[in-house]
Amino acid sequence: MPHEDTEVLIAGGAVVGLSAALFLARAGVRVTLVERKPSTLRHPRARVINPRTVEIYRSVGLEETIVAAQSLTSDLSTKTVIRARTLDDAELFSTPMRNEAPGLSEATPCDWCSIDQNRLEEIVADHAVKLGADVRYSTELASFEEDGDGVTATLRDPDTGRERRIRARYLIAADGSRSSVRRRLGIGVTGPGVLQNIVSLVFKADLSGPLRGRDLGLGYFDQPEPGTRMMPLDGSRWVFVTPYDPATNSAEDFDDDWCVGVIRAAVGVPDLRVDNIEVQIERTGAKVLGYEVAAQLAERYRQGRVFLAGDAAHAMPPTGALGAATGVQDAHNLAWKLAAVLSGDAGPALLDTYEQERRAVAGHTIDYAMKTMRDRTSTADGDEKPVSYAAIILGYRYDSAAVLPEETGGPPALDPDLLGAPGTRAPHYVIVRDGVPLSTLDLFGGGAVLLTGPEGGGWHPAAARAGVDVRMIGGPELADPEGGWPRAYGVSASGAVLVRPDGFVAWRAPALPTVAKSDAGRDAGRDAEAALRSVVARILDRG
Repeated sequence: MPHEDTEVLIAGGAVVGLSAALFLARAGVRVTLVERKPSTLRHPRARVINPRTVEIYRSVGLEETIVAAQSLTSDLSTKTVIRARTLDDAELFSTPMRNEAPGLSEATPCDWCSIDQNRLEEIVADHAVKLGADVRYSTELASFEEDGDGVTATLRDPDTGRERRIRARYLIAADGSRSSVRRRLGIGVTGPGVLQNIVSLVFKADLSGPLRGRDLGLGYFDQPEPGTRMMPLDGSRWVFVTPYDPATNSAEDFDDDWCVGVIRAAVGVPDLRVDNIEVQIERTGAKVLGYEVAAQLAERYRQGRVFLAGDAAHAMPPTGALGAATGVQDAHNLAWKLAAVLSGDAGPALLDTYEQERRAVAGHTIDYAMKTMRDRTSTADGDEKPVSYAAIILGYRYDSAAVLPEETGGPPALDPDLLGAPGTRAPHYVIVRDGVPLSTLDLFGGGAVLLTGPEGGGWHPAAARAGVDVRMIGGPELADPEGGWPRAYGVSASGAVLVRPDGFVAWRAPALPTVAKSDAGRDAGRDAEAALRSVVARILDRG
């Protein structure tokens, strides 16, 4: 059997697996991704990515490309979310979509982006390949064995049955909510499990009559079954979703006549002309795709050298557009840690912090998505949510060995104006370089960065000796016209903040260490260096 090797093998070529390949390749890691389908799906699936996800893609240079490819229905500010018996009936619930996508311009340089998942996947895959990732479609992970040094996997061409063997240092399972890797590892899941089985399709029809001038962004309908949804794709093309019972039917059983019938029932126009039901998978000719809507959390995210990411680790209802975003953030968190360990810059215990950080975030994000789903699909009063949507998107907190907290406990997520403490995403603050405004977030994405205030020059030689990149905010390179950076980051003008490659604060020092007059023999710079070396060693498990 042909044999090859790589550093990281990824199973699953949807947005999470492709994003992991992109982030790893950008960090110089040799990565191979396998996906059993012949290409990315044509179905749009997730339609919106939130500002935090856009921030992550911005950090790898893809924001402009992604925004330029957003769909024709991208102006969320004019659209409406409704619930009704049918599209042609009066609304039981209606709200502007802008209320569902809060403006966060004070907290982030990025905006919401309405882009179909299939188009996003094409962009991410293309960029990953350009950076050196080996992305293989029509290739499935047939089996694998994990040992103390790595993973040996068998890859198979599903059309020909030909097999190859590949050796990897680590394996990432991004193979969906019914992950075969997770099952092979014997990792269970907690939570309600499957909430609903749905079929989804794309059709073309003129709905201007039942729309009655409304600019619909998302509709929830009770016909033909409660839980039916429709959303615009572009022009006269629509995405349609409705529940079904897999015990009596499979998605492959539904022909064009069935599709037209359920579309007419949801629209409320018995003789509606449906012009086209689109093919989603060219190889099979499939027009109707079956999915599970689930709420579940893997009992653990890691077993040895195998990691779960995305839906393999957690599944949640689509309400709130949080599922794909949470998965991309998994990939971002794991990639820099794998890169650091593979390069020898960090010890292996750093990888334990992936589960410590991301599993907690997924848990409270699932809870939020479940509450949002009940709010939208029930006539009863909605549950009070413990944190805001903005906090869920931008304010999730990490508690792990890769963070040196200033205090323990507290809510799982904070409103964006409260960020800055260790364990939170570094705040967005506008600075100026060469006369051009930029965000402090644009300083992150490579290695760890130590930010200092305008009086923090004493940290710079300490950072150089500790092997940490350092930037002064308010100095000659990065101007701070408003003089507000210390306040935004919770330190003094001589303080320092250590920011991880994923843009999260790992540690902060309110001020540069000082030497009392009675300790004239001590060196404040050496104290700063000792503190910084100790912090970096603890965070990166350098022993």
